[in-house]
Amino acid sequence: MQPAYFDAATAVPLHPAGRQALVAALEDGWADPGKLYTQARRARQLLEAAKATAADLLGVRVDELTFTSSGTLAAQSAVLGVLRGRRRVGQTFVHSAIEHSSVLHAAESHVQSGGSAVSVGVDQLGFINRDEFEEAVRQTGVAAAALISASHEVGTVQPVSWAAGVCASHGVPLFTDIAMTAGLSPVPAEVNLASASARKWGGPAGVGVLVVRKGTRWVSAWPAGEPAVDLPSIVAAVAALHAVRQEEGEAKRLSALIDRIRRTVPLTVPEVEVVGDDTQRLPHLVTFSCLYVDGEALLHALDKRGFAVSSGSSCTSSTLEPSHVLVAMKVLTHGNIRVSLHRGTTSDDVDRFLNELPGIVADLRKEVGM
Repeated sequence: MQPAYFDAATAVPLHPAGRQALVAALEDGWADPGKLYTQARRARQLLEAAKATAADLLGVRVDELTFTSSGTLAAQSAVLGVLRGRRRVGQTFVHSAIEHSSVLHAAESHVQSGGSAVSVGVDQLGFINRDEFEEAVRQTGVAAAALISASHEVGTVQPVSWAAGVCASHGVPLFTDIAMTAGLSPVPAEVNLASASARKWGGPAGVGVLVVRKGTRWVSAWPAGEPAVDLPSIVAAVAALHAVRQEEGEAKRLSALIDRIRRTVPLTVPEVEVVGDDTQRLPHLVTFSCLYVDGEALLHALDKRGFAVSSGSSCTSSTLEPSHVLVAMKVLTHGNIRVSLHRGTTSDDVDRFLNELPGIVADLRKEVGM
């Protein structure tokens, strides 16, 4: 039984180009790039080259990009930094109800510090409620807004350009979490701030990217200078991003596999709800919910058969509540499975999953008398 890793939305296996770059950078990039001796100058050259390449791939200026130690730190630094920078304008933070938990935690911190936050709902496909978003943004005292580029749990792609236009018309900067789309496309030109995580595109864990566009009022969360970074991992992350962007046709291949799952599961497994939009979606991700099945039990049963999938919320370490994204969409929150593919996923992997899933679900339902 060949194991099949289907949780790329959490972390993609390290890309071969990233692995090769990491080994090379461990030889030349171990010194402190802030020093003046020979080894440090070499490290500084590696850092500057990586930063220039990343900026080019993401479509931003070099001086708009900062590497952080995680995507979470990048997202929270973006949100809290812009709220600090615009505190004289207002104290309200507008965000979608389906933001990543890192952004929601930043909103909670802002509220605890005396600010306010407005959560904007979504429809059953996961799209932002446009009227509600515009109404919230146009209010007096709004310091910043946030709209994730694509749902990390159901894959629905959000109308970021439209939201940025609405925000711009009211003088409100927009932050966008591009963790799920950075490996596919540059930072949307209209957004003011963005964040990403290298492990979502096949880079190593421990590398985040923070983008703050010129002209955006932002106060750093760090006392002085840039935070300490893992240079070899940064070099590996950028090499992986460059390689992923060169793999033409990969997104189309994965999208075809996801289409197969979206079509087949409802036909072979009774009482299943496939969630999210079927066209305006990430190419590599699908989520479905099975009635009369516990999500955790289904996850463990699939794991025993060699399938690594995610269930419920993508980030459950801080809460035992059901997925906030599924709750916001008003869809089933139990028996939920998220399947997200990567460059190593084969058609045979998907075929085996589709062949074994009906029996696994049927067995679990029998255990609870259904």
